[in-house]
Formats: sequence, structure tokens, C-alpha cells
Amino acid sequence: MSDEPHQTHIEQRTPMQRVFPLKWLIGERLVFDWKIVAIIVISLIVLAFDNYRSITPFTYWDRVVLYLIIPLLVIIVIFREHPRCYRFTLGDWKAGLVLTLLGAAIMAPILYVFGQRDLALNAYYRDRTTGLPWTTFLDLVGWEFLFRGWILFAYARRFGPEALWLQSVPFVIAHIGKPELKTFFTIISGFGFGWVAWRTRSFVWSFLIHWFVATFLILVAAATHPG
Repeated sequence: MSDEPHQTHIEQRTPMQRVFPLKWLIGERLVFDWKIVAIIVISLIVLAFDNYRSITPFTYWDRVVLYLIIPLLVIIVIFREHPRCYRFTLGDWKAGLVLTLLGAAIMAPILYVFGQRDLALNAYYRDRTTGLPWTTFLDLVGWEFLFRGWILFAYARRFGPEALWLQSVPFVIAHIGKPELKTFFTIISGFGFGWVAWRTRSFVWSFLIHWFVATFLILVAAATHPG
């Protein structure tokens, strides 16, 4: 008989082998805020739908449905919340009035110069006079609520002031393909409109400034190149 002690060979398993393979492959369990996920997914869907398809013969009515009515229905029916939770309210209307007037006064000369001199910007806006100012009103009221109401204040619950920058990301991306100057300007205006909504606790005042910007640009472009 051999004098060597009996040796028991114990199989050494790696961490991967000790864990159920599928669980190892998936990794840690992720926990999401389902309302933020819903807002992101639905916002992307309506933005993509607006780019490829239409509901009515008029783009501005499509945007009322996609960017205003659908988010409001989700808030009320699915989230079981009041629209004012997403700043569908006048908020601090005194500050809103002052900021709207200041915004219009500051932007008017800038818009006048670029609306005349930037050929791409001028061409984009000059043939849109029919139905003013109601066409721009309908075109932008839902647009502003989507970004400066629904998205901004949903993000604010989780991320605080960083939501001002986060909401501007899809806003800028949605402008790609439009005139270059307009797209680059949205990096500033996206944050600026968001800040106005944040300060006034309402999307209404950023909408009014945006409404002025679009309407004024159309009038400047049309006056520079009358039909």
C-alpha cells in the first residue's frame, strides 16, 4: 500500500459556473422609473411619426394631436395625474409676462438680421404666411408642451436642474435637417426655453416666446422676398 495520504480532488468552479448562466449573462437587475420610460418612448414615437406620417391634411393639426392631446391623455388616463404636474398652468404669470416681453425685445433685432441675410433660413420661412399667426400657434403649442412641460418636468423629478440640458437633447436632434443656423441655435434656445418654463413653473411662457420667434421670422422672410 502506498504511504501517500489519500487526496480528494475538489473541483474549483469559476464565478460564472457557480451562477445560473442566464442570470450571469443578464447581469444586475435594472430598476426603471416606468413613467420616465413611458415618456421617453412615447415622445420618440410621436416625433418619428410626425416625420414620416400624417393624421390630417395639415401639419399643425397633426402636432396638436401628437404633442399636446396624446401627452395629456397619457397624463390623465395612464399616469392618473393632473396636467399641472407637468406645468400645464400659468404658473408665475407675472414673471412670465416680463420674461416674454424681454425675450421678444431681445430676439426681434437678432431675428430681423438673420431672417434677412441667411439664405437657407429665409427660404425655409418665407412661404409660410398663410394662416398666420394661428398656424404657428397650433404648430408650436403642443411642441412646447412636449419638451418644456411633459419631458422637462418628468426629468426634473429624477435629475433636478440637469433636466434643462437633458430635454434640450431631443429638441436639437428633432431640428436636424432644417436650416443649419436654426439647428445650431436650438442648442441655446432649447436650454433658454427650458429655463423660462423652469422659472415660471409653466410651459406657457416659453411657448409664447417661441410663437413670437417663428411668426416674426416668417414675416421678415416674406417681406424680404415678397411673393
